[in-house]
Amino acid sequence: MSAVLLRVRALSRRYEGVTALDDVTVTVPEGRVALLGPNGAGKSTLLKCMLGLVRPTSGDIEVLGMDPRRDPLGVRARIGYMPEDDAHLPDLTGVELCAYSAELAGLPPREAIDRAHAALFYAGVDDKRYLPVQGYSTGLRQRTKLAAAIVHDPDLLFLDEPTNGLDPASREEMLALIADVRVRRGCSVVLSTHLLADVDRVCDHVVVLAGGRLLADAPLAELLGTGDGRFLVRVKGDAGAMPRFERELAARGCTAAPSGASLECIVTPAGAGDTDAIWAAAAAASVQVRHLAPRKASLDEAFVKLLA
Repeated sequence: MSAVLLRVRALSRRYEGVTALDDVTVTVPEGRVALLGPNGAGKSTLLKCMLGLVRPTSGDIEVLGMDPRRDPLGVRARIGYMPEDDAHLPDLTGVELCAYSAELAGLPPREAIDRAHAALFYAGVDDKRYLPVQGYSTGLRQRTKLAAAIVHDPDLLFLDEPTNGLDPASREEMLALIADVRVRRGCSVVLSTHLLADVDRVCDHVVVLAGGRLLADAPLAELLGTGDGRFLVRVKGDAGAMPRFERELAARGCTAAPSGASLECIVTPAGAGDTDAIWAAAAAASVQVRHLAPRKASLDEAFVKLLA
């Protein structure tokens, strides 16, 4: 059983004429957690409440077993935060920025410098660490922000749109780092993003907000479900293999829909969970089945269904 990372009970936050959070109750275990929701869902307000920057109108909140209203500095000392927007001071080099972040977390200057070099090396900014951050590429700036967030070895890391503006290669590298932070450094991660593919890649628990209300709080596997009765089938053969296969499927009461690849389809059997007809159709069409598995809903589908 995972330890509790965040515990929120009947949490509400109201501004003048606006309810940002409306009676939210959620308990989140340690691990890699996604915080999802459309614009105005209440994600930023919830993060600010967790950091002790905003006081809830009502309700209770615990972060790593501490109340950010009573001990905001204690909470922040154990949390790393990577903002979406650049927040570096002009003319600071990468190592100066990270060392400054470490000192703000309470580390003495000498240790802060040592930690800054180590964090930048870990994030892949080692060869640029003596250059001003404002001259970095987008990818390097994101990596430097990550290094600054982990320089004091936090127990919990908040990441706000960490792959924002990255090219595909840099995005993959950032996601690999996020996954590695949990495995090698033992640091839990809360990932706030609108990119569902990033969530699917690195997270194991999902919290969904919309209009200030909680829509879902569940492991990712549970949110996606066990399947919808359809099967993803990939076959091997010539250009006529799939048309032959589809005809044989239809003759057995199955329906087939394209799945993107020329030799791949989504099959709905006449009987729920019946794979015998699929194998019989493949044999009759003289095609080799290379892959057959229950089709699960994508995270996009699950998210849209929650918001409907």
